[in-house]
Amino acid sequence: MQLDRAATLARLRAAQPFATDVLVLGGGINGAGLLRELALNGIDALLVDQADFAAGATSASSRMIHGGLRYLENGEFRLVREALHERNRLLKHAAHAVKPLPTTIPIFSRWSGFASAAKKFFSTSEKPSKRGAALIKTGLTLYDIFAGRDRVLPRHKFSSRAAALRKRPQLHPGIVCTATYYDAWVSLPERLCLELIDDACALHPGAGALNYCGAVRADGGEVVLRESVSGAEFRVRPRAVVNATGAWIDFTDGALGEKTAFIGGTKGSHLVLDHAELFAATQGEEIYFENEDGRICLFFPIHGKVLVGTTDLRIDEPGQAGCDEREIDYILDSITHVFPSLRVGREHIVSHFCGVRPLPRTPDSYTGAISRDHHCEILPSKDGRPWPVYALVGGKWTTFRAFAEQVADKLIAQLGRTRRADSRDLAIGGRGPEPDYLNNSALGEILATEAVVHLDDLLLRRTPLALYGFLDEKRFNGLATLAATTLGWDAARLAEETARARRILAERHGIRLAAS
Repeated sequence: MQLDRAATLARLRAAQPFATDVLVLGGGINGAGLLRELALNGIDALLVDQADFAAGATSASSRMIHGGLRYLENGEFRLVREALHERNRLLKHAAHAVKPLPTTIPIFSRWSGFASAAKKFFSTSEKPSKRGAALIKTGLTLYDIFAGRDRVLPRHKFSSRAAALRKRPQLHPGIVCTATYYDAWVSLPERLCLELIDDACALHPGAGALNYCGAVRADGGEVVLRESVSGAEFRVRPRAVVNATGAWIDFTDGALGEKTAFIGGTKGSHLVLDHAELFAATQGEEIYFENEDGRICLFFPIHGKVLVGTTDLRIDEPGQAGCDEREIDYILDSITHVFPSLRVGREHIVSHFCGVRPLPRTPDSYTGAISRDHHCEILPSKDGRPWPVYALVGGKWTTFRAFAEQVADKLIAQLGRTRRADSRDLAIGGRGPEPDYLNNSALGEILATEAVVHLDDLLLRRTPLALYGFLDEKRFNGLATLAATTLGWDAARLAEETARARRILAERHGIRLAAS
């Protein structure tokens, strides 16, 4: 990659106010996808994020690239069909990052769940009852059909109780059968997001991106940005603004002088476990199951550990989201629903992470009933604000390209331009092999070329080192020194960065470094 942060800052300083067609606020997957879509069509666009790229919900996902099997019982057929086609595209066009994921569902009854599914289909918000084999068979059949002619994965299959227990003796003996189908996963979603931004900047010289730079206010026809490292402010004069700040959309609209209530976010937490028996029991597959409360949970092997999640709790202040003790208990307890003989405790936790889904505000009492579909709310231009604001509400990781395409069509029309290319068959990144994250030379290259500002950017979002247990005290100190040498930090900045990284690792991710 070649994300030149200094060059982007220089461009902003050299032209004040900085004129661009589109200002994209938010450097998560939706903002990154849109930047690439605009660049592909020769539209000047600047993307900024008040934190690091992909630092919000984008980096806190379950790492699944999927159609959303459970959304079928909400009647969201269009979303599932779109997501499956986008999953297939990612398997083809981001094959270096997105891989097939066989997924097994333990099933505890044969016929239950139809009445509950019918009520949910007609837009009630009650919790589902147990989903039986017949209902799951219906859903998986639809899933295979919706994957369409561009199918790249095998169809689903069922295994008898006896066969399932032979394969996994630790499975709950109360199962009646299992079902196995295929979706996909992305091991480092943050890097794929960064590759989209890198692609955009390579596609069009009028595309740029800057992390640690957020919108602080609107001033007439301009948006005032503040870069957090230096405190410098820059003025941008856009023709349109896209608010892609996820769970912070309403807060960002407030900074732009608009009062909105688009978002009703829910937080989802995950644990990373170091548990050899659980890792072996997965047999390289995702285990996707229904917990006692009807909530869908999952776990699968990743980077030599096991990722387990997730929760779905309402939250109004996204900045306060964190994995709390009740969630840890819930997630650990959920594993015993599938593998009751395995003892999994807090001592197996390597790290945890939490993000807020930018879901639409709704009165539904059951969070699982809230749509995961996406849409764009448009605040038209008005006196004192000559540019419209496009707020990107909802969405799934898997459907970012389709969402970006739809929003780009609106922007292209608003700007009086015509679409000249589409991204449906456009490869993402993949300019070389994935870096060796234990090699200092490769890490030095990341530090020099991937817009790293803080030490935690390297440890949490450019590499899997922190979340998956590849850090100890010696390694941490060595990487801090490497960052200081590569980025030109003096002793005071190095001390500041190490203290910041330790605090973030401990408070947000439960990581306390052990001596080597």
